[in-house]
Amino acid sequence: MPRTQQEYERIRQEAKEKIRRSAMELFIKKGYHATSISDVAKEAGISKGLLYNYYSGKEVLLAQMVEERIAQTAEVMEGARSLEDPAEQLKMIVEGAINSVYQHPQVFRFYLHLQTQPESDEELIKYSKMLVGENSKQFEIQCKIFEELGVDEPRKRSLYFSSTLQGSMLMISTYPHQFPIEEIKRQIIREFCNPTIKD
Repeated sequence: MPRTQQEYERIRQEAKEKIRRSAMELFIKKGYHATSISDVAKEAGISKGLLYNYYSGKEVLLAQMVEERIAQTAEVMEGARSLEDPAEQLKMIVEGAINSVYQHPQVFRFYLHLQTQPESDEELIKYSKMLVGENSKQFEIQCKIFEELGVDEPRKRSLYFSSTLQGSMLMISTYPHQFPIEEIKRQIIREFCNPTIKD
């Protein structure tokens, strides 16, 4: 029985996901510049020709990975903003961020490293700026949440929140099995989701 158009599309998307997953593993292990398209094809268990059928080069592959990362970040914030209570919005951000880094610590470290590329790296700096730009946009939304929560100096409070959350995420990504995940989530939520706390 011949395959339907939907089946072909499903197979295509599964292949692309396998390629991106293999590329991520290699970028983490070897670094972006030390990884070749041949390496990615071998890791994915496909021919280089088939890989080129989906991605015209390594940078195109990275670009789609970064775009997906940005979309995922925006989706978490949009989901939080769909809630009416600003305290519940912050709780959702904390839960989503910490759960994500706990489940995929190496992915978090990869994108953190990508964000800190030197200006001289002309190939990667554009993706660094894309990630930093998205973070800045999400920070502005976060400031609005603190404003709605009614705290004094919401921008400063938001900066403190981001520093606390990002620091915790970095620690979790470094020591994923030695960090008290649930306790840290409760502490951050207790400190920042209480509208009676003033600066």
